[in-house]
Amino acid sequence: MAFPAFRPRAPWWGGDLQTLRNNILRRLGARFDFPGARLMLDTGDGSGDRLMALFNEGEPGRPLAVLIHGLTGCESSSYMVNTARYLVGLGYPVLRLNMRGAGPSAASCSQRYHAGRGQDIAAALSALDPVLLRDGVVLAGYSLGGSILLNFLAHHSGAFSVRAAVTVSAPIDLAECSRRILEPRNIVYQRYLIDRMKGDWGGAVLDERERAALATVRTIWDFDDRLVAPANGFGTAGNYYAECSATRVLPGLAMPTLLIHAANDPWIPAASYRAVDWEGNPHLTPLLSSSGGHVGFHRKGGGPNWHDVCIGVFFGTV
Repeated sequence: MAFPAFRPRAPWWGGDLQTLRNNILRRLGARFDFPGARLMLDTGDGSGDRLMALFNEGEPGRPLAVLIHGLTGCESSSYMVNTARYLVGLGYPVLRLNMRGAGPSAASCSQRYHAGRGQDIAAALSALDPVLLRDGVVLAGYSLGGSILLNFLAHHSGAFSVRAAVTVSAPIDLAECSRRILEPRNIVYQRYLIDRMKGDWGGAVLDERERAALATVRTIWDFDDRLVAPANGFGTAGNYYAECSATRVLPGLAMPTLLIHAANDPWIPAASYRAVDWEGNPHLTPLLSSSGGHVGFHRKGGGPNWHDVCIGVFFGTV
C-alpha cells in the first residue's frame, strides 16, 4: 500500500512544535469549526448515561467513518474537526463521538471513559439508526482514543461490519507512556494534561475520597492510580495499564488496522511500537514516521494533515 512520505511544514520542525501547532494557532485566534447534526446515543447499560455525537452526511455506498478523540479531547478538538472535514470531502458520512463524560457528553454522563472502554463504542454503534451502518463502519482513534478503539476491535466489534480501523499516536503500552510523560523534559505537558483531566473529572459526582484525590494528584500516574483505576474496578494504575494496554490485543485483531506513529512523539515512546511483532499478524499495518510529533503530522505544502491523507488512502482500500 502506497502512503505519501511525511515532510514537516516550516517552521514546525521537531516533535514538540508539531505537537503544539494547533494549540498555538487556537490561542492566536484560529478556529476549528465544522458543524454537524447532534445525536444523543444511549449507552444501554442501565447507567442512564448518554453519549453525544456530531454527524455529517456522506455519499451513498460509503461506510460510516467514526472518529474517537483522545485524552481530554472531544468533537471540537482540532484533529477531530480536520479529519471530519477531510473525510466528508471524500464522500464519507462521519460521526464524531464524544466518549463517556467528555465534551458535550459530560452533562449526560455520571461515569468517565478510560483506555479500555471499548464497549462504549459498541454501545454508540448499537444506538445508531441501522441505516447508517448498512455499508459498514470504518473507525479512527487518536491518542488515548486509539487505545479505546483497539480494545473495541478486540472485544466488541463482532456485532458490526467493521471494514477498517486506524489509530494515530495511540499509547499501545500505557505504563511506558505514563513513565515517558514523567520525564523532566515533559513537565509542561504533564501540568497541562493534569489541569485538563482535573477539569473533566471536576464535573462528576465524586465521593469524599475522590474529591481529596482530585485536589492532590500531581502526575498522570497518580491520577490513574487514585481516580481512574479505582473508579473502574482495576484497583491500581498498574492493573489498569496491564489490563487495558493494546499490546495485549494486537496479535488477535482480525480486521485491517493501520497504526500511525511518529518516532519523535514526545509523549509516547516509539520503542513500544518497535517491540511489536508486526509480521505475526497480517491484518496490522504499522506506519512509523521519523517525525510528526503527537497527533501533529503538519506537512509541507499545507492542505490536510499527513495522517488524514493516510487515513483516506487506507479507508479507500476496503
